[in-house]
Amino acid sequence: MSVSLTFESGVSTVTGANFLLALERSNILIDCGLIQGSADASITNRQKFSYNPEDIDFLFITHAHLDHVGRIPKLVKDGFKGVIYSTPETKALARLILDDAVTILDKEARRDGVLPLYESVHIEEAFSLWQEIPYHEHRQINDELEVYLYDAGHILGSAMIECTITKGDGTKKILFTGDLGNSPTPLLRDTEAVEHVDYLIMESVYGDRNHEPKDMRRKKLQTIIHDTVKRGGALIIPAFSLERTQVILYELNHLVEHNLIPSIPIFVDSPLATKVTEIYRNSGMLFNEKVKEEISNGDDIFNFPRLKFTMNRYDSQKIYNMPNPKIILAGSGMSVGGRVVNHEAHFLPDPRSTILLVGYQTLGTLGRTLQDGAKKVLINEEHVPVKAHIETILGYSSHKDSDHLVEFVEGMGNKIQKVFVVMGEPKAALFLVQKLRDNLGVDALYPKRGEKYEL
Repeated sequence: MSVSLTFESGVSTVTGANFLLALERSNILIDCGLIQGSADASITNRQKFSYNPEDIDFLFITHAHLDHVGRIPKLVKDGFKGVIYSTPETKALARLILDDAVTILDKEARRDGVLPLYESVHIEEAFSLWQEIPYHEHRQINDELEVYLYDAGHILGSAMIECTITKGDGTKKILFTGDLGNSPTPLLRDTEAVEHVDYLIMESVYGDRNHEPKDMRRKKLQTIIHDTVKRGGALIIPAFSLERTQVILYELNHLVEHNLIPSIPIFVDSPLATKVTEIYRNSGMLFNEKVKEEISNGDDIFNFPRLKFTMNRYDSQKIYNMPNPKIILAGSGMSVGGRVVNHEAHFLPDPRSTILLVGYQTLGTLGRTLQDGAKKVLINEEHVPVKAHIETILGYSSHKDSDHLVEFVEGMGNKIQKVFVVMGEPKAALFLVQKLRDNLGVDALYPKRGEKYEL
């Protein structure tokens, strides 16, 4: 049985997932995401794929974050004519994410004097090729490949993709985790347990560190809000439009309804996050049992007093006229663009205000620079002093931490022949590799980009 795996990108970095699984008669991609954060990301994303997109038969998508879907239209533009598969929720969310991204990419291209990475027509073509596979359905793709999707618990619709490859009497099971959820999460179901796979390709974003206890995250959020209100400042939360905004809204809903924080204006200043929230609102069947019970009892978990969604720029700018204290959620989560950058430029010089980081901050991003303690940052070509309080809550991460990544592998039993550790900075990935070897005795490997591995 001839099976090989090549890590085209998504190694030595947390972004740009793109893995090529070559069978005897089929070429399969798992994810096709943008590389983000690095100084040369724009150049790297523009490079030709190292394989011929016309030779790819199937593309499977684990979830709708841009670092997993952001180069799909480029793949189509460059000749891909195969079939794209994902859960229905991932397809719906990816449409919003890509429509938003094409506008941003067009602006960047105009700024840099180059052609856009892709255009809306390529997004349309991609979705004409896109088919849905729900969780827990065995789907026979062809005579050598069957897939099965488990709930990864990372974001709405996120899936672990199990590929069963058959030739004659022999089979191999390969599991691509995508990103694994930080279970239990406030909203979603737990990451499902998976057993009896031969090869595992797993993420390692937090491979070298653990989050604070989950029962502390809401209390810490409450404390930060109280401290900011006491100072008379604004609380700015850079939040990914997909998942993180909805989780923070759910937490704020609880704090407001139980009178655990003062009554202050709360703004979701992101058109994309507003649209994503509507998809979440209509997908309650995928929430955990506690949240489903709250909804069945009449709680609108994404709506509460003094909450306002601001869609247009005029309403966004009016937020500055609203006296402090106030809370502003805006994208992007790593402060690499979007409306949050303008809010940070405005409030960073204010020692009364707070910037609260609630997600992973990639090296090279403004969010990471703030997290690392910079006293001055460059925003919109202006040097901005950092006098605001910079806080971090890792407990709201949607990624498993180091101990729980090991626990996930441990629960898979002893059939695993090899674990490929990807989607993490080198330090985190290598730490997890060694931890898996030492704690579980499994054959764990930190693969090289572009190298072919025979399975």
